[in-house]
Amino acid sequence: MLIPARFREPIERGEVTLTFRRWKRCQVVAGHTYRTAAGRIVVDAVDVIDPARITQADAKRAGFASPADVRAMLRGEPDLPTYRIRLHAATDPDPRATLAASAGMTAEERAAIDLRLARLDRVSAHGPWTHAVLRAIAEQPGVRAADLAGGFGRETQPFKVDVRKLKNLGLTLSLEVGYKLSPRGESYLASR
Repeated sequence: MLIPARFREPIERGEVTLTFRRWKRCQVVAGHTYRTAAGRIVVDAVDVIDPARITQADAKRAGFASPADVRAMLRGEPDLPTYRIRLHAATDPDPRATLAASAGMTAEERAAIDLRLARLDRVSAHGPWTHAVLRAIAEQPGVRAADLAGGFGRETQPFKVDVRKLKNLGLTLSLEVGYKLSPRGESYLASR
C-alpha cells in the first residue's frame, strides 16, 4: 500500500489513523503489517464506505482538512469501491533489520539461503542473478540502483524489486543512495 512519506511522523504520533483508497478489490488485510514510504504500518480494520459519507472527523484522522480534500486525493474511477483503512505505526522491530544485523550464521541457515537464492534464480525471466548482484553490491556499496542495473543491462525498477528480495532475506541494506551488504549478507558471501 502506498502511503506518502509526509504521513510518517503524523502516523507515528498517532495523529493519522485512517487512509482511504479506491480499488477494484481490497489490497490490504486487517492484522497485517505493511512496509510503506511512511514506515511500517499495521492495518487494524478495513471497510467499504460511500465517499459522500466521509466525515470531518474521518478527514482529520486521515491528515486532511476536509472530506472534500480526501475525496479529491482518491485515485481511480468513481464507481470503484472506496475503502476506509484504520491503521497505526508498527512499533515492533522490523524483522528484516533484525535478520540483517545477525552476522553469525549456522550451516542450516546458509543452506536455507542457498535454497531461496536458487529458487529466485530459477524463476527469474532474465536468468540467474542473485550471487552476481550480491557481489556487485559488495564491490560497489552506495552506487545508485540505476547504475548497478545498467551494469547488468537491466531496467532500474525490476532490478530494485530483485534487490528488495535480497533485503527480505536480510542480505542487503538500503542506503540513502544505493545499497550495501548487511552483516548477514557479508557473512553469507564470505562463506561462498
